[in-house]
Amino acid sequence: MKSRDRRHGITLVNSGEGKGKSSAGFGVVFRAAGWGLKVCVIQYIKGKWKTGEQRAAERFENIEWHVLGDGFTWDTKNPARDIETSRGIWEFSKDKIRSGNFDLVLLDEINYCTSYGWISGAEIAAFVRDEKPAWMHLILTGRDAAPEVIELADTATEMTCLKHAFENGVEAEQGVEF
Repeated sequence: MKSRDRRHGITLVNSGEGKGKSSAGFGVVFRAAGWGLKVCVIQYIKGKWKTGEQRAAERFENIEWHVLGDGFTWDTKNPARDIETSRGIWEFSKDKIRSGNFDLVLLDEINYCTSYGWISGAEIAAFVRDEKPAWMHLILTGRDAAPEVIELADTATEMTCLKHAFENGVEAEQGVEF
């Protein structure tokens, strides 16, 4: 494994309307953990759901997992609280990134926060550009990634939905969707 002084930290953005943004990020999380890298996952939206990814991560000593969101915000009854929660998670995220304790940080569904106007893309881009350690890998997921975030990314992927089981009345399936 490359030492931090020889590593180029990659910033990845997974966005778009299709399924797989978080799943792709979690794949990288488990790949990195498998190589012994120290990983931090911070979830912005999911709320207190227990997911298969989180259950799997508990088997690794080198993955720290934080589910901090209030739940699916498109059903919100209290937008002011959602903004406050997201801003608090953003501050928490910046502290984790600044700590230097992690080789990879995943900010799961942070892009939703920019599309809702709770955290600006310019603010995220400036922090990543100016304060993320050069050796740290960073993943930002969620629909509608801000142009500034896409611009600073080393790799940006837009997931496109060609077909989804939900369109045929199939609800979220354990082991596939969560």
